[in-house]
Amino acid sequence: MRPVIPYVTAALLFGLGVYGVLRRRNAVLVLMSVELMLNAVNLILVTADTTAKAVLPHGGQVFALFVIVLAAAEIGVGLAIVLQLYRMRASVAVDEIPLTEQHAAEPVAATTVGQASRAVGSEPEGPR
Repeated sequence: MRPVIPYVTAALLFGLGVYGVLRRRNAVLVLMSVELMLNAVNLILVTADTTAKAVLPHGGQVFALFVIVLAAAEIGVGLAIVLQLYRMRASVAVDEIPLTEQHAAEPVAATTVGQASRAVGSEPEGPR
């Protein structure tokens, strides 16, 4: 068997998946692109298993099965995150996700813990 066609197909699938991850704004489409990349890896593993005689029999197929299990877990966690994101923001656009934590009103001139706690009106912490 000539492995050129499956390798080229896997490379095209992987490239399409990378393009989808880098260019899409919708989180669901990003997850679909990651799945496309994982399926390209599965195609490479199975093709390499059938063309190269390895020490372990059917080693590529076993690894492909592990990749399928990993993809199922990734989709479960990823969709849970996307659903929570939609509930909180009413959008699943990846560009709108804040990557840094924004604090509310913090005292600006406070330099020590005692001054900061007095600035917000609570008792300073210390031994009692």
